[in-house]
Amino acid sequence: MNARAALFDLYGDHLRSRGGRASVAALVRLLAPLEIAAPAVRTAISRMVRQGWLAPMRVPQGPGYAVTPKCVRRLDEAALRIYRPGTISWPGKWHVVVVEQVRDRPKRERLRADLAFLGYAPLSETTWIGPRPSPELATLLTAEQVHADLFEAALDGDPRELVARAWDLASIAGAYELWLSGAAELVGAVPGEAPDDLVFAVRSKLVHGWRNFLFRDPGLPAELLPPAWPGEKARSFFEQEAARLLPAAAAFVDRNLADPQENQ
Repeated sequence: MNARAALFDLYGDHLRSRGGRASVAALVRLLAPLEIAAPAVRTAISRMVRQGWLAPMRVPQGPGYAVTPKCVRRLDEAALRIYRPGTISWPGKWHVVVVEQVRDRPKRERLRADLAFLGYAPLSETTWIGPRPSPELATLLTAEQVHADLFEAALDGDPRELVARAWDLASIAGAYELWLSGAAELVGAVPGEAPDDLVFAVRSKLVHGWRNFLFRDPGLPAELLPPAWPGEKARSFFEQEAARLLPAAAAFVDRNLADPQENQ
């Protein structure tokens, strides 16, 4: 886990509900159990400020950083998908996004990556579909200054064939099975009376691994998925273990957000 990804996870999983801000010193302390050194944390913070995800501010404990409105939208969108209650019912219509031709290559690649993150898959260079509208889509298109036609439609043909063409379900299923095996080994190695910094590290790795599925699995409706879809078993395991490890992890976060001198 690199420092930038760890910071996104930290703000999304813990700090968003605690005001969305923390001192630099606290951020360094909180990422130490993940073996991320202070220089890497500071470099990642600077990068996130340049990209508009964090903004500098003063907190009672000293210089710090808070999430920007752009970051809040991304974290809230991610949280809705990370903790959504399994597969969602489907009304039989796709959310279709037809974007204008983007000739600038970096902008085009950035747009493709962001649309995929929001759960859309390409049918062509300019036409994308998703199982439901993303609340972050309008903000993305505005930020990139890209025009798009948006509508919901029941597309021709068998929707299962469309899903198989747009998404690599075999690859996603295999990734779920691999993740579940590794996650069971990860949490199984935590002793019963583990210190809270170890629990925090393990839970952070668990959440980070699960969060990676945001880039792969759009949350397709159950009726369009193969039988015995491994994503549901993986989700059940994640929700159970994330909840079980949360109290100790949260205690570690609260302790390190406070001024260390107050705890002496």
